[in-house]
Amino acid sequence: FILLPENVGKRKAQIAAIRRSSGDLVLNVDSDTTLASDVIRKLALKMQDSAIGAAMGQLTASNRSDTWLTRLIDMEYWLACNEERAAQARFGAVMCCCGPCAMYRRSSLLSLLDQYETQMFRGKPSDFGEDRHLTILMLEAGFRTEYVQDAIAATVVPDTLGPYLRQQLRWARSTFRDTLLLLRLLPGLDRYLTLDVIGQNLGPLLLTVTVLAGLAQLALTGTVPWSACLMIAAMTIIRCTVA
Repeated sequence: FILLPENVGKRKAQIAAIRRSSGDLVLNVDSDTTLASDVIRKLALKMQDSAIGAAMGQLTASNRSDTWLTRLIDMEYWLACNEERAAQARFGAVMCCCGPCAMYRRSSLLSLLDQYETQMFRGKPSDFGEDRHLTILMLEAGFRTEYVQDAIAATVVPDTLGPYLRQQLRWARSTFRDTLLLLRLLPGLDRYLTLDVIGQNLGPLLLTVTVLAGLAQLALTGTVPWSACLMIAAMTIIRCTVA
């Protein structure tokens, strides 16, 4: 146990622990996460391949039954893991090994810690998006990142809309910011991953524009925005087809 004299944030606490660790593998777990008894064994088996720098397990909502929102988030986590992450792993590069349950190769981590610690955003040290940034640094160093479906980790999710929206905004900032770093890696990765990154970043923007345009048409003309409805339906069909 390492007791820091003050709260320095998750990233600096991670770095302090990694620098004082001694094992070949480092497991990152959030404080509100409960691991299945076989998670470490299953992740470690995947990490036997020296080409893999990081691997994540499948996330579930431990408080799934609390509210309608926690049920939806649990469904979202299942899709994010078993559709998005599983597909990315098939092509050798999970884009974000999620913070609640991710295992890293310590020798690789040590070579990346300075870049990780000194990341800046808008002129200030970054204090969000640690898992995505660390994953991209692993990919940049030439390692594969993987997903292990049967390594189950249950984490507490927001049960009301306010905290959920704040969480999503924080994650969206991380996604858009670190995509700029990812762009230079895409030529060396499978073409599916380029399609995936484009969809992840353009999809939400196009959806926002479509919804706003539809609401503006409804408010200004009093007519049903059929074109916006058709666009949203088309985007949904395209997204499901990619999945």
